[in-house]
Amino acid sequence: MCFEASTMACNARLQSSSSFSTDAMQFLISPRETKTVSYENEETRSIKEPNLGLVDYDSLPEFLKHNEFILNYYRSEWPLKETILSIFSIHNETLNIWTHLIGFFIFVILTGYAASIFPSATNNNSYSMLHLRSGNSSNTFTSFPDLFITVDLQRPQLFSRWPFYLYLAGAMFCLLMSSACHLFSCHSCKTSYIMLRLDFAGISGLIVSSFYPLVYYTFTCHPFFRNVYLCSITAFGLAAIVVSLVPVFDSPQFRPVRAVLFACMAASGIIPIAHKMITFGHRPEAVLTTQYEAAMAMSYGIGVLVYAMRVPERWLPGKFDLAGHSHQLFHVLVVAGAYTHYLASVVYLGWREGEGC
Repeated sequence: MCFEASTMACNARLQSSSSFSTDAMQFLISPRETKTVSYENEETRSIKEPNLGLVDYDSLPEFLKHNEFILNYYRSEWPLKETILSIFSIHNETLNIWTHLIGFFIFVILTGYAASIFPSATNNNSYSMLHLRSGNSSNTFTSFPDLFITVDLQRPQLFSRWPFYLYLAGAMFCLLMSSACHLFSCHSCKTSYIMLRLDFAGISGLIVSSFYPLVYYTFTCHPFFRNVYLCSITAFGLAAIVVSLVPVFDSPQFRPVRAVLFACMAASGIIPIAHKMITFGHRPEAVLTTQYEAAMAMSYGIGVLVYAMRVPERWLPGKFDLAGHSHQLFHVLVVAGAYTHYLASVVYLGWREGEGC
């Protein structure tokens, strides 16, 4: 996921450059060096020639300065074509791009497999699906689950699967926007400004969609609570997306509003989990899904802590420029947390269809 610090720098730069929005070529050409080109009428004009070399931190424009402990291997205002092709080159964003791009493809595969397996339940009294081994839930939780496990459900009652697929879509959107943000933000200040907002929208989408399988399948037989919880998390999520996309909310006076919105999104997930344990705490599925959700929260929490503290590069500046710095570790932990919640979502779906109302 990308960086919030560049937003203010980008705003200032966009406001100070009146030609930014009027000259389309400036969006595609880097303002680094110039060369003279001769035309048939022997007139000359000066155009920008991109500098495609990697630069150090001190050579960056302000909107690209995010982490002073990463000293080298920066792309700075590259043309669009070269920016796209840099996905295959080595720089300090390479692993940031690929950790979430690989995560995106993992979820594409999981979605395709689930879509091919779940419809078979309509014609069989038992069906195969992505699930955990049956048995002691704590033993299952402590061992890494197999990806493809067959579970027999007697007398299945089919329930809507859109909450399950909505979560998968939210995870894929978040991972893809994050990868795109890290790929394109070096192109220009305007591009960085746009990609940051899409990245934040992806984060909000992941948070909101994560609660849909939990709420829908746990409380589908209690429609009042189901609808209250779903409406609450959806409203907070949409508000967070609007705040992320609308420039007026960038100003410092709206910082408390942003913080309150994200806190409300988190609270709107904690309350139904507590409700679930009070109502269904005697069921092994409720315990197992809560364990998965705790593991997901731990993965996300450690990732945010590593990202905020900027370790390990803080301890050895310049040594983790290409690999091993905090943002890459954060990305890996985000993918791990999202996959953990995917496993919980599978348990929710299997639980509800196996038990019915």
